[in-house]
Amino acid sequence: MQGADQNGPSDDKLDGSDLRIGIVQARFNAAITQRMAAVCIAELRMLGVDAEMIDHVSVPGALEIPVALMAMADSDNFDALIAVGCIIRGETYHFELVANESGAGVTRVSLDHQLPVANAILTVENEAQAWERAEEKARDAARVAVEMAHLMEDLS
Repeated sequence: MQGADQNGPSDDKLDGSDLRIGIVQARFNAAITQRMAAVCIAELRMLGVDAEMIDHVSVPGALEIPVALMAMADSDNFDALIAVGCIIRGETYHFELVANESGAGVTRVSLDHQLPVANAILTVENEAQAWERAEEKARDAARVAVEMAHLMEDLS
């Protein structure tokens, strides 16, 4: 594919200086998701996204993330969105329901609006796994949002 780089995106694809990014953070497992949101915002800032161009909202849990993403996408004010959450397996089927439905909802928003949505909703077995993955997942989501915003612009 023309322009593809096996080592990752070019620097211009990670320049967020002209982008508006929305972040929807679930408050459930708040200590983890607050840290993820902070790392995500810091990474966006390192990529050049102006603080005033980052809209960060919170919702009660992962199942509510898609509704807020949909409202942001409907506004046509964003170049990309980021979903931040943490679902830790319990002893019931509820984990699968929340993980599957929130993931499907995030994907639906992205496809319905042709708008990049970086999914940083952790689905883990325990809190230790969540902490182990939280910062890297948040940084990756910021980078994905910026890169995909530029790709969508190039494709349109």
